[in-house]
Amino acid sequence: MRCARAAAILLTLATFSTGPVVHGQTEPGIPVTDPLVLARCGTCHKVDERGNMERISWARATPEGWQAATKRMIAENDVSVTPLEARGIVKYLSTRNGLAPEEAKPVMYAAERRIHDESDTGSDSLQDVCGRCHQAARALSWRRTADDWKRFAARHGTRYQFTPDAEAIGFLTKTAPLHTREWDAWSARARTTELGGRWLVTAHLPGRGDFFGEMDVEATGGGDEFVTRTRLRSVDGTSVLARTGRALAYGGTAWRGRSSGSNPASVGPGDPANAAQEAMLIAPDGASVEGRWFWGQYEELGFDVRMQRPTSDPILLLVEPRSFKAGSTGNQIRLIGDRFPVQVTTADVSAGPAVTVRRIVSSTPGEIVAELGIAQDASLGKRNIAVRSSTLERAVAIYDRIDYVKVVPDSSLAAFSNETYLRGYQQFEAIGYQRGPDGRRHTADDLELGPVDVAWSMEVFYDVDKSKQGRVGAVSPAGFFTPAAANPGVNDDVWIIATAKNEKSSDGKPLVGKSYLVVTVPTYTFNGRTYVRELDRWIEDRSGGR
Repeated sequence: MRCARAAAILLTLATFSTGPVVHGQTEPGIPVTDPLVLARCGTCHKVDERGNMERISWARATPEGWQAATKRMIAENDVSVTPLEARGIVKYLSTRNGLAPEEAKPVMYAAERRIHDESDTGSDSLQDVCGRCHQAARALSWRRTADDWKRFAARHGTRYQFTPDAEAIGFLTKTAPLHTREWDAWSARARTTELGGRWLVTAHLPGRGDFFGEMDVEATGGGDEFVTRTRLRSVDGTSVLARTGRALAYGGTAWRGRSSGSNPASVGPGDPANAAQEAMLIAPDGASVEGRWFWGQYEELGFDVRMQRPTSDPILLLVEPRSFKAGSTGNQIRLIGDRFPVQVTTADVSAGPAVTVRRIVSSTPGEIVAELGIAQDASLGKRNIAVRSSTLERAVAIYDRIDYVKVVPDSSLAAFSNETYLRGYQQFEAIGYQRGPDGRRHTADDLELGPVDVAWSMEVFYDVDKSKQGRVGAVSPAGFFTPAAANPGVNDDVWIIATAKNEKSSDGKPLVGKSYLVVTVPTYTFNGRTYVRELDRWIEDRSGGR
């Protein structure tokens, strides 16, 4: 025990400099050792005898945080750097002064450009102070010392003319400190993860369903930059995609990249062949990667993606469909994966009690089609599905009826265009739910059943004679909302309505779900992220982008 404690102390001393108060800080900093950062940042950020660089040594952040800071230095302080140098600075700081996977995961929605309800941040004062201009996640994507959080709040308040909130500062000091157990453990490991080779990929595109396939990752130098080649096929067989791209892995945990389909110039706004940015989190063991590939004027469209390493054993990746009704027979389930046995029997597939695998309809090394029978008394809820030793947890739901339809996202924005800004679109999806064990609808234990076949429509608020509908836009049979081409210069509140084609409520009426949509003029802020496109493009040109 004493040896382990001594080793931990020595590790801490090796990782962080110690000594008297430096630059007004009362906590140890993270020395900067990169010659490029020292040369380009050292003119403004002074370096002490221990290698601590003013402000930089007492901060950690996501790649987006360090990229924004670098852009700000270029734009406001006229820092002279080449695109390659700017990229190197962001790369070093995102690795050496980055976030551990456990720290990055709660704020990944910001990097992934997801619509996210931040009411669960744990601090109303943080929402009131930070949320008025941007997502609270922007602040929570940084780690600072208590001294630096106070200084940061004071500088921010002076610059944007507001009084720093003591409660918000206290929350950030406690929730986002510079030194954490997670970072100490992560920074002690090797910061490069071997990502080259073959990966299995599953993805979901709202409105288009599930996709599956492979990605080949080829290292291009340094062990953290890669060329990617991805092949995806939709589960329904209607789409086959080939994508190529480039990616960078910051600190062995943050995957950031860009990719596009084989013919991106001819695709429409919602087409999955679009050029996309990739923001994903690499698991600590390096065996899986999860995140989002997104595109659009407001980065509102995209895939949810999961990658995992293949093994020598069978791997079950996804199943289709995701739910079956109790008491039903003749159900076919598709099991998609890798390295399935050459000969598959009903004994190789299991779905738990009261679910019988009646026969194997077909099988290949990548797909099994089986016929299931669901007993009338089968327990309701999520079931694990297994092919031999490979289990996909909570992959299938057993239900007695669909109780309601939920439209996702349940609230969102779309935007008209003008001479500078493209339109902002929105893709909707209708998901069926069963009421759950508590017997009540719209509670936490409700059972998600998967997409429901619906008819889409829209309704403008207070539009009695429907005269505004054409001015606002239209929703397609696939749930894709397209704003009108002409910009009316006003906001419109709209219900996006999904009416189930085959599912009815207890009173015999079709199940209906609604989503609240605001269609607005070209916006500078969406989902809490500030958009000043011309400035962004100028800085991108000077700094070389991500």
